[in-house]
Amino acid sequence: MSLSTHSIFESLVIMHIITGTVGLISVWIPIAGQKGGKLHRQAGNIFITSMLTTGLVATGISLTTLSDPTGTHPHLAEHELFRDPQLIAGIFGWMMLYLATLTINLAWHGWLCMRNKREHHKNAAWHNLLLQAVLTATSANCFIRGLELNQPMMMGIAFVGFATVATNLWFIYRTPSSPKARIKEHIKSLVGAGISVYTAFFAFGAVRLLPEIALTPGLWAIPLVTGLALIIYHQRAVMAPPRRIQTT
Repeated sequence: MSLSTHSIFESLVIMHIITGTVGLISVWIPIAGQKGGKLHRQAGNIFITSMLTTGLVATGISLTTLSDPTGTHPHLAEHELFRDPQLIAGIFGWMMLYLATLTINLAWHGWLCMRNKREHHKNAAWHNLLLQAVLTATSANCFIRGLELNQPMMMGIAFVGFATVATNLWFIYRTPSSPKARIKEHIKSLVGAGISVYTAFFAFGAVRLLPEIALTPGLWAIPLVTGLALIIYHQRAVMAPPRRIQTT
């Protein structure tokens, strides 16, 4: 007895919800808690593992969607906008594939930043460089598909991937001026991975409840603006000079 595409898709969605939820919760412990402590490292490892797993599962979700757009999303068959199989494939196939590779890229790169803190050259490992090439390809593909479907959101969000690759390569091939440089990169990458997953949960969760708001730019902007604010705040905190304790 063979499984249908829809059954495989639904199983992957359940796995995605479970692993993604772990990541969505665990990310706040390193963000809000004391930096560098045991709890920070433990929660960070849980978050990174959950992000890598979620990204891999999301890749499976995107591929099953691309293989059978209407079969994996039968609830959209009568929807005015999403009944078009090409749009389903574009949003929930190609864009999901892009977000999956973005999540994996950021989680892996963010982990390497700290693992290779004493051997910066190891950040240029083949697997990390391969992830930059893959993300460049999926970003370009997301932009082109968005252009073909007349979906500005797909085109706009692709530039996050281009910016990620550019900043990752800048860090990889530039000798850090201080240990704070790798901490800043670590913050950018892992908070960025959190943004990616929150974006997917907001948008792709919305399509099951209220499909008409799934393409609303404001819905996608919420995790992006929140995440960028957190990145800027924590990077500024890292670079701020230590406070002097005044003696009386």
